[in-house]
Amino acid sequence: MSKSTLRYLFISVLFVSIYVSCKKTANIEQAEVSDTYVSDNYTKKEVDIEMRDGVKLHTTIYSPKDTSQEYPIIMQRTPYSSRPYGEGNFKEKIGPNIHMMKEGYIVVYQDVRGRWLSEGHYENMRAYIPNKTSEKDVDESSDTYDTIEWLVNNVENNNGNVGIWGISYPGFYSTYATVDAHPALKAASPQASIGDFFFDDFHHNGAYMLSYFRATSLFGTPRPNGDQPTDTAWYTLPDLQTEDQYQFFLDAGPLKNLNSFFEYETGDSPRMAVDGKTDDFFWNELKEHPNYDELWQSRGLIQHLKNVKSHVATMVVAGEFDAEDLYGPLETYKNIEKYNKDNYNTLVFGPWDHGAWARRRGKNVVGNYYFGEGISEFFQEEIETKFFHHFLKGSGDKNSGLPEAYVFDSGRKEWKQYDSWPPKGVVKQEMFLSENQELTNEQKGNAEIKFISDVKKPVPYSEDIKSVFTPRKYMTDDQRFAARRSDVLVFETNVLDEDLTLAGDIMAKLKVATTGTAADWIVKIIDVHPASEETHEDMQDHLKMSNYHLMVRSEVLRGRFRNSFSDPEPFVPNEKTAVNIKLQDVFHTIKKGHKLQVQVQSTWFPLIDLNPQTYVDNIFEAEKEDFKTQTHTVFTDSSIEFSVLK
Repeated sequence: MSKSTLRYLFISVLFVSIYVSCKKTANIEQAEVSDTYVSDNYTKKEVDIEMRDGVKLHTTIYSPKDTSQEYPIIMQRTPYSSRPYGEGNFKEKIGPNIHMMKEGYIVVYQDVRGRWLSEGHYENMRAYIPNKTSEKDVDESSDTYDTIEWLVNNVENNNGNVGIWGISYPGFYSTYATVDAHPALKAASPQASIGDFFFDDFHHNGAYMLSYFRATSLFGTPRPNGDQPTDTAWYTLPDLQTEDQYQFFLDAGPLKNLNSFFEYETGDSPRMAVDGKTDDFFWNELKEHPNYDELWQSRGLIQHLKNVKSHVATMVVAGEFDAEDLYGPLETYKNIEKYNKDNYNTLVFGPWDHGAWARRRGKNVVGNYYFGEGISEFFQEEIETKFFHHFLKGSGDKNSGLPEAYVFDSGRKEWKQYDSWPPKGVVKQEMFLSENQELTNEQKGNAEIKFISDVKKPVPYSEDIKSVFTPRKYMTDDQRFAARRSDVLVFETNVLDEDLTLAGDIMAKLKVATTGTAADWIVKIIDVHPASEETHEDMQDHLKMSNYHLMVRSEVLRGRFRNSFSDPEPFVPNEKTAVNIKLQDVFHTIKKGHKLQVQVQSTWFPLIDLNPQTYVDNIFEAEKEDFKTQTHTVFTDSSIEFSVLK
């Protein structure tokens, strides 16, 4: 054999070896781009687009320098700024992902009404106006419509098709765009979209999410100088002056003691709190509207998804471990699906925390729990890009090549495709909270299991010592620390002899009592791993995967809202009472050799605020003496109804 032949064979084997070793991460490295890619390949223009009521919204337009073809427009509307400002200043990356950026789209960012360089007044979760009677009747739907109308008529080289995407609050604006949608809007992807502020972010089933306290000023600080546009941040986050938020909020006492954090000084004229109000309009709304009243109801968007325009294809994206917005995207998908049968409407449900699908880190880890490699990159290239390409550049018919539901089994750690969500074959399976810490298929008696809920020693939601802007990692935290407390009830199965796949929502049907007149109820669904489970390198040093208690899903219900979120009512002391708690969808297989566990508790601090456990009309106005330690009871005819995929 000649030297040239040997050399050829060596090179061939080397190439195959490299190809095989890189197959799992194909296109990840190749897709990365330089920091100057946008400025090298796009021109940037900033314009102020006039809305129907005369208010001008600041808008940034990135257009491909290659003008030999037409491009669709992909836009994002945001309250978080379309920075960097100035036509010579470029974002390093634009669009939903780098594949679309390289493929060529006209990418548009807009400061929403009342934020940053846009004129007008900002309203947090601005209410939709269904029957507009004049040009003064404006909402986010009309602002989106007017923006698209201007863009398709004034931006050169656009092909007449528009898409919109956004994560979290921009996801809310993406959903909003589908209501009374402009004819040119062909595709919308609400991602981690807020749906209703009484169930997302700042509230969960009526309980105030104290862990979002520091984020309040971001939404409620008035712009200075008479609400004039500004390119500089005008709000500051409360400084707790400690890294121990548990102790800080415990020492602070009742919520009313936190008002001072929202008394601001603006310019030369100090604005001090008067008549119990603060200078932060969102904090005022939170504390003055503790119930699901007209204020919150009017700002919810979920109830307005009954007439989403059929020419808008929707792809809703949700993170299975998103601590901020899980209710919103799931309810957005389900309501569009329910009321708009002929629409193209799909769901992507992956193993991410808030917005992680937009990042490119290769390794997919939430908190301490590892789910695999290249999951976000796969989503960006094989799902998100294909969706927008099909509807904005392709035929735009319903044959997109994507399934109805692209969902990730977080137990088996693999993607699945279904033609519905929940998938066909799901049945309801009830399991009972029995004595001796058992979770059983049949009810065993009607016993009482009691625990003391001490308001001076509430159950922490995490064992970490930290002060956070918003919580994230607790969604997959090891729950052993809680299972070992006397005020956390534990119920679990024997070691499973076959896989159990949970696919859909979960309903906790508790039968409870309390010596007081008020209580919160928290239910956690946990996958107990076997002792032989190997520890992953990304875990915190003090943890091991051996016997890891993975929290799969959790939820709270403020007990006063057990019958109505609008009309709260106290408990009758020591009276057996039904409390039903809906837990959001999961797609998780409790594998053979694992155990399914349920934890029940009444405090979860400082994820949620502390319930006084004596009934008061408004917990934001509770006094120190209202907080009382109580004894709670869970009866063994309580059950958990799972959605199980057979």
